[in-house]
Amino acid sequence: MRLLLDFGVPPHIVREIVGHSDIEVTMTIYAHASLDEKRKALGKLGDALS
Repeated sequence: MRLLLDFGVPPHIVREIVGHSDIEVTMTIYAHASLDEKRKALGKLGDALS
């Protein structure tokens, strides 16, 4: 289901697909940012602050 989030599927839709009653469960299990995503985000921040 992490792949769905990577494809941009909204978390509430993923929650419904996997059957979680609480969005927090879905986000805790599936929404851990990858190292590459963290690097990209920090790169964007660095670009904005330059």
